[in-house]
Amino acid sequence: MTLLDQAEVPEETEKPPPLRRNKNFLLLWSGAGLSQFGVRAAVSAYPLLMLWYTGSPADAGLVGSAALLPQLLLLLPAGALVDRWDRRRLMVVCDAVGLVSMGSLAAALWFGVLSVPHVMAAAFLEGGAVIFYKLAERAAVRHVVHPDHLSAALSQNEARGQAAGLLGQPSAAVLFQAFRWLPFGVAAFTHFFALVTLLLIPKSFQDERDEEAGRSMRAEIGEGIAWVWRQRFMRAAIVIVGGSNLLFQILNLALVLIVKEGGYPPSYMAVIGIIEGVGGVLGALTASWFMKRLPLPAILIGALLGWAGLIAGIALTGQPVVLGALCAGTSWAGALLNVAAGVHQVRVTPDEMQGRAMSVFGLVGSGMNSLGALAGGLLLAAAGTYRSVLGVAAAMAVLALVALATPAVRGMGAEERQG
Repeated sequence: MTLLDQAEVPEETEKPPPLRRNKNFLLLWSGAGLSQFGVRAAVSAYPLLMLWYTGSPADAGLVGSAALLPQLLLLLPAGALVDRWDRRRLMVVCDAVGLVSMGSLAAALWFGVLSVPHVMAAAFLEGGAVIFYKLAERAAVRHVVHPDHLSAALSQNEARGQAAGLLGQPSAAVLFQAFRWLPFGVAAFTHFFALVTLLLIPKSFQDERDEEAGRSMRAEIGEGIAWVWRQRFMRAAIVIVGGSNLLFQILNLALVLIVKEGGYPPSYMAVIGIIEGVGGVLGALTASWFMKRLPLPAILIGALLGWAGLIAGIALTGQPVVLGALCAGTSWAGALLNVAAGVHQVRVTPDEMQGRAMSVFGLVGSGMNSLGALAGGLLLAAAGTYRSVLGVAAAMAVLALVALATPAVRGMGAEERQG
């Protein structure tokens, strides 16, 4: 039975109004989008802050690792709690945590009392809040849109995320060059705005639930793991994607070093970010077209092969515009894959399992990112930028070959394709 069979169908039978007239979706979309912009600006500012504040790639790796560590430690319990708690209230709390953590960094920089442990702690708190928020928002979307609009809504959400990257990364560089505290102050404000928009949405973000006495979190997490294990294609694909995500953590830090070693100021990261973001937005907006013509396994394998070639090109240039164009290609493929995989996952997952299923997929796919950031700092310090980036390209090519050789990926069944 598919999600479309299981989902509660709205009582009205007339054609639903377009998404642009869905007030609840617009509030959720705009609030989450602005907070994503703030988060992206803050995350992009971490390596700038460390490399221009302490001059140490190792410190940048430590902060990046702290920001990503929640993906390893919190994803599984977060999934269970998203399915257990009121999703909208949880999202409000997440924005409050983001506001306080980012506001504390802005204040510390303003008064000149910043320390590396403080940046690591704030990055960890912000990263944890983002995990809870993303899981709750993804699960909430199907409750504020008509089932016919689910694919379009998730595509718009991905385009919003890519646009947040398009604006957030270059904005971080420009804001940081103006005042080092400014990216974090802006991030705090965006969390406040998102909190207000959530309070304006009256609609529930989950189905009615029957409370089960004696239910433990361990049992609920176990149910999520068992359900994901039965999805042959998704469990194989997410392991492969997890490897690619780890490699991208190394690449992200390498890009900052390429700009710094080329003698360019931090604002040149804005050039790369703008061009890369355009690629991501285009990938999200064209995803529906490709999803109608290509099966999900072909999209996955094509993305891996494309990434390997583009990253090899990054190793061979230090010119910001060329770097931006190559990164735009990686971002385009990533956005396309994110939409295709996201639509598939939401459709095949029962509502009461959404948070746990996404948390398991997220843990396998991104849980090791913190180690990737830490390893990236150490690798770049030891081997240099050129060798490190070429190594990332070679590893991505190996992942593409693994995907091609994996029966569960190549042999995705009709049931799995249709959800």
